[in-house]
Amino acid sequence: MTGFPIPVGNDRLIHMNNAFDNAMQQLDKAAALINLNPNILRVLQRPDRFVEASIPVKMDDGSVKIFTGFRTQYNNALGVYKGGIRYHPDVSKDEV
Repeated sequence: MTGFPIPVGNDRLIHMNNAFDNAMQQLDKAAALINLNPNILRVLQRPDRFVEASIPVKMDDGSVKIFTGFRTQYNNALGVYKGGIRYHPDVSKDEV
């Protein structure tokens, strides 16, 4: 099995290759279960906004290191967007 294990309760694990692909698969399954209008599904599959920020930080040794952060906002139909900006060396656009 490839990917990384994610605990889902009762000591069960699922293996994910890509968090975004997994989320889209779950959305497709849920949409099929409730016979969601395909036009609404297309809206839900695309973000309203995607922000990528580069932050230069002067390190203790005097060098400058550039950190990249991502924020993706999908649908605010039920209220304000949830979540925050992600800054981590292993974070990718797919995870956000």
